[in-house]
Amino acid sequence: MDQLIYGLCALTALASAALLLRSYVRTRFRLLLWSGLCFVGLSANNVLLVLDRLVFTDIDMSTWRLSLALIAVLLLICGLVLESDT
Repeated sequence: MDQLIYGLCALTALASAALLLRSYVRTRFRLLLWSGLCFVGLSANNVLLVLDRLVFTDIDMSTWRLSLALIAVLLLICGLVLESDT
């Protein structure tokens, strides 16, 4: 059951990133770009979670996962701050 949940979370984040970035290409609204980049990072975070929990069980990747999630959220925060002025 864990594999299904981890996989669905990764696919959902990837689908969200694809939809946000596709919408950005169409509208050129920059907040969509920042949100899409955040979800790309969160998708990578979910892929690392699958690798950490299911494939490489003897290696602890929690520091890498949390660092990647932090970078993804910081991208969104930077985008929100930069776009609040315009």
